[in-house]
Amino acid sequence: MSTITTKDGTQIFYRDFGSGQPVIFSHGWPLSADAWDAQMVFLGQHGYRVIAHDRRSHGRSTQTWDGNHMDQYADDLAELIEALDLRDAVMVGHSTGGGEVARYLGRHGSGRIAKAVLVGAVPPLMLKTPGNPGGLPIEVFDGIRKGTFDNRSQFYKDLAVPFYGYNRPGAAVSEGARDSFWLQGMLGGLKGQLDCIKQFSETDFTEDLKKIDIPTLFIHGDDDQIVPIAAASEIAVTLVPHATLTVYPGGAHGLSLTEQDKFNADLLAFIKA
Repeated sequence: MSTITTKDGTQIFYRDFGSGQPVIFSHGWPLSADAWDAQMVFLGQHGYRVIAHDRRSHGRSTQTWDGNHMDQYADDLAELIEALDLRDAVMVGHSTGGGEVARYLGRHGSGRIAKAVLVGAVPPLMLKTPGNPGGLPIEVFDGIRKGTFDNRSQFYKDLAVPFYGYNRPGAAVSEGARDSFWLQGMLGGLKGQLDCIKQFSETDFTEDLKKIDIPTLFIHGDDDQIVPIAAASEIAVTLVPHATLTVYPGGAHGLSLTEQDKFNADLLAFIKA
């Protein structure tokens, strides 16, 4: 069990395996570093150092009452990167973790970072507003809040179905994947997970994206039922100067699991390029 203690006394759990150029993973909500198991082993076997942390109030990190907001998530990640003295690193963020990567780069710059990969990521803004008419209405996120507060155990079991596209015709449903999603979610703290819903839905990452000055790859499934591609990566890629978008036809939100081999190969190719 490896942890760092941040300036505000929060313990951030992380895994650190292998050697070589570092690749840093930021997970989605309500998951943990475990969501990246297959990618960490795959890249570790290909000669990379792989690091993944549990966001505060998620997984094995401290369940905090305060500080569950995007600026602090990015600052926690910065403290981890500095504590491990990581340089020439590749950042990989899924969903909320993609927002965390964008906010880190907007807030702390790319001095230690070589490339970034945002997968099914929430930037630039998930919420529907007058300036973002393609976003999702606030009622969607209020429903997530209510489901999480009323009975998060059942809500996480149910959420795994659209997350992995298991409600689509012909989908090969993995009960093990659903169980893992539930377990990762239940390890975290309710207060921090509720706070995080506002962060992934209402944070505007537009200015962060404009500051990203390193090669950036967006990967998104065009059947993502959690973060619809039209209001996310299709817009975000136009805001990052050195960015490309790879679309997975029929791809679900949790494509790092449902299309694991393809995703791992694409990730490796981008890092090597």
